[in-house]
Amino acid sequence: MDFEALKKYSALHPKPAGLTLQYGTAGFRSKAEQLDHVMFRMGLLAALRSRATGSTIGVMVTASHNPEEDNGVKLVDPLGEMLHPSWEEYATQLANAEEQELQKTLTEICQKAAVNQQKDASVFLGRDTRPSSKKLSQAVIDGVSVLGGQYHDYGLVTTPQLHYVVCCQNTRGQYGKPTLEGYYQKLSKAFMELIKKSPGSGEGQRHLKIDCANGIGALKLSEMQPYLPKEVLVHIYNDGTKEKLNHLCGADFVKVHQKPPKGLDMKPNERCCSFDGDADRIVYYYTDTAGHFHLIDGDKIATLISIFLKELLAKVGQTLKMAVIQTAYANGSSTRYLEETLQVPVHCVKTGVKHLHHKAQEFDVGVYFEANGHGTVLFSKAAENTIRQLAKEEKDDAKREAAQVLENLIDLINQTVGDAISDMLVIEAILFLKGLTVHQWDAFYTDFPNRLLKVQVADRQVIDTTDAERRAVTPPGLQEKIDALVKKYKFSRAFVRPSGTEDVVRIYAEADTQENADALAHEVSLAVYHLAGGRGAPPQPL
Repeated sequence: MDFEALKKYSALHPKPAGLTLQYGTAGFRSKAEQLDHVMFRMGLLAALRSRATGSTIGVMVTASHNPEEDNGVKLVDPLGEMLHPSWEEYATQLANAEEQELQKTLTEICQKAAVNQQKDASVFLGRDTRPSSKKLSQAVIDGVSVLGGQYHDYGLVTTPQLHYVVCCQNTRGQYGKPTLEGYYQKLSKAFMELIKKSPGSGEGQRHLKIDCANGIGALKLSEMQPYLPKEVLVHIYNDGTKEKLNHLCGADFVKVHQKPPKGLDMKPNERCCSFDGDADRIVYYYTDTAGHFHLIDGDKIATLISIFLKELLAKVGQTLKMAVIQTAYANGSSTRYLEETLQVPVHCVKTGVKHLHHKAQEFDVGVYFEANGHGTVLFSKAAENTIRQLAKEEKDDAKREAAQVLENLIDLINQTVGDAISDMLVIEAILFLKGLTVHQWDAFYTDFPNRLLKVQVADRQVIDTTDAERRAVTPPGLQEKIDALVKKYKFSRAFVRPSGTEDVVRIYAEADTQENADALAHEVSLAVYHLAGGRGAPPQPL
């Protein structure tokens, strides 16, 4: 390690004194002007991680659905998955080391992680459309370069596209070509093969309006349009030419506010969807003839995909184990429908994509979506091999055709991470093949009314949870209080969990009516305020 060069470059990316940041599920996120030193140091870390794994590592500069003035960075591990938890700690240590400690911190990481400094380092880099992203990207490049690493800058890409090319590179092309063109070709070919199998349906079904959150999704979807068949008419809104990123639009806005985004004009029963700022989440929605807005979130997306997969798996006649993975935020009505009507096993895990992804890997077919619209489907290597073999060699026509549909689905799904473009094509193909309207899809089940609240507390760590965050262990008496409150309402449940990023406690409540869900959420928020050290004025009724 050339410590002189390191010192010189580090001085060009100085750390603001006293600033501490935490590497969380979404990597680092903060105001863009606070991140220059973090980007430089994540370039350093990516080079070390590459040497430790003997693989290419990805660095994505984005703050996803945050406001335009924020930015962030996350590292992508060799198979396109999230950074390993032990390295999340190294990331936090490195980002927070004062200038004079930097050399020592790097040396310690190399020792702990047994990094062979003689090995080559290779880093793939991508960024979103924020005004600050190009300059911050350059800081990452400085970090990689000062440690003698090689880099390939993909420039403007969606987060899932970067995950995809990293996986392609490290599987030596088995997962696909590590280029954007390779991504467009693989997905569009699989999509076209799928819809060829459709009995055909009316023109009206094929129009889709997409709110791209004034972000990277619009650019990449436009690039992909020439690859898509004429049957799919995609209309792009909020393309970033006029308005600010994520401002009153995007998947997060639509999900949280339960209303359509600004800049998209909706007619009754038209299929519409929204991506988030870096295109790794998607939600669908429509308005009915009475003008009511209907949101189709990650729970309903998982349900649609599960119905389709279950039918196909039954047709191929293999004993492949399928499950749906949810978090405590999944609507109780979706869980009930999956378990009771579809008879698909459901597993609940802690909030955070990495927990869902990890659990989904335990099954032949693991479907996971967070309610916010981030999700994908994972196929085990064994399941994939079985399906591909049947698609080629099965003598029974019906079984072989079902296996071919599954094979195309495997190729259309981005298994590395939730991907709005890929998920959208999967959903469109299923609706097309099953001849379903958006209204029929929405009618699978009715969500229980629910309410999300948050309470400011002096220290969020006083709340500790168990059972996939559905029960509070501390402070004493809180869970008993919640249990007593839940008993007052029909079809109700409630849970509390500390935020991962700020001193607030998040409260979720569900009940038979919106009025009861609101009342329950309020009563639980009062219990949290009194038992967990609430700050400011007590929560007011909604």
